[in-house]
Amino acid sequence: MRVELFDFDLPDERIALRPAEPRDSARLLLVDPNAESALSDHHVYDLPSFLRAGDALVFNDTKVIPAQLEGIRHRDGAGGQQVSATLHMRIGPSRWKAFAKPGKRIKEGDRITFGHSGESCMIGSLDATVEEKGEAGEVTLAFDLSGPALDEAIAAVGHIPLPPYIAAKRPEDERDRADYQTIYAREEGAVAAPTAGLHFTPDLFEALDKAGIERHFVTLHVGAGTFLPVKADDTDDHKMHLESGYVSAEIAARLNAVKARGGRIVCVGTTSLRLIESAAEEGGEIKPWAGATGIFITPGYRFKAVDMLMTNFHLPRSTLFMLVAAFSGFETMHAAYEHAISTGYRFYSYGDASLLFRKDK
Repeated sequence: MRVELFDFDLPDERIALRPAEPRDSARLLLVDPNAESALSDHHVYDLPSFLRAGDALVFNDTKVIPAQLEGIRHRDGAGGQQVSATLHMRIGPSRWKAFAKPGKRIKEGDRITFGHSGESCMIGSLDATVEEKGEAGEVTLAFDLSGPALDEAIAAVGHIPLPPYIAAKRPEDERDRADYQTIYAREEGAVAAPTAGLHFTPDLFEALDKAGIERHFVTLHVGAGTFLPVKADDTDDHKMHLESGYVSAEIAARLNAVKARGGRIVCVGTTSLRLIESAAEEGGEIKPWAGATGIFITPGYRFKAVDMLMTNFHLPRSTLFMLVAAFSGFETMHAAYEHAISTGYRFYSYGDASLLFRKDK
């Protein structure tokens, strides 16, 4: 499909710079393409009323790390140029793939000392070698430290990598360390939050428990590639970024049991959906799964396991808007976004949410 078909105009003031307080007071647009009235306005705290006892919410329990690093590049013993790197996928105890700026000037073999920004030294420092250079500013960094020692150093010198549409308007601050993390984050490794999960609070969890809604957790480490623009003119020519994750045997069995007794699988966030669909077989059975997924979902995709999706509002021409158009219908989602924009919904990572029903075939 032509990428331009997924474009829409979004006023700048619709981009949320801070989350709603409390988190579950954010607005929730219900989108049911199978109903006579497809769209209705609610709040996130209304979520239990749209689910049934025996349904299962699937959450991504990845935890955002301070993966934005600032440093100085050194070459042939000479000092250097200021560079920044956003880690996006760990590929070994001491190695990460990252997006570096300015990418064109970085070469294989360069040494980078992170923990420095301009002439100021931050807490400690962290050294790495540019092991490999890829496309679009992507590099492979081999750090001098490894394992837990590397994790501690990254935590000491790194910043929370706010999405570019927020970072362009304000700097990251201490509040973001809490705001840009779900209350159930557990498995460290993400460089972007699974933002649909940011709306959940202890009170909402309690209400879901009382309604008999199950909660299950999978892990997909969200990469910075989620923010990369689609530069191709046709979706067939777009190369999807990879993200690593896993579905345990226990969770797979529990979700299959939910389906077997007539319950619905409700994914919280596109990351959970992409992982479950990667783990599902054609017949709908979910298998234990681990690895890197680059699943790219566009209209025409046949969903195998997921019945409903809770997600925030996404960028125009993005792979995630393509995904929701595949899930609830191309025309329905364009109408939903037009409604959201005209009625003041807040967009993107800190914005409001939608609850989507899968379109019947």
